[in-house]
Amino acid sequence: MSEIDVRSVLSQIRALQGQANAPAVGGKGAQAVGETGAASFGRVMEAALDRVSLTQSKAGDLQNKFQLGDPNTDLASVMLASSRAQVEFKGLVETRNRMVRAYQDIMNMPL
Repeated sequence: MSEIDVRSVLSQIRALQGQANAPAVGGKGAQAVGETGAASFGRVMEAALDRVSLTQSKAGDLQNKFQLGDPNTDLASVMLASSRAQVEFKGLVETRNRMVRAYQDIMNMPL
């Protein structure tokens, strides 16, 4: 992965974390902040996973509308939504991979 890709993924993760920490009316962001004011990692990841899922479903809906010939849906918006969903998914997968690697490193440490 190039340095530009890593920076892009890190900025997206920070943006997701900021959105998860932002108080939202009735949204997951309000639940991500615990009693102490700090967000737990699990809740931040859950919010990120929900966002990626929502982005992918929106992209899928746009693709279906375009395939059915909806005049209000153009190819550019479909491609943009698909690319956005792909980038968010790759960022989430990279975060998961790094967390698994960190867990394995910790578990393989000698006592």
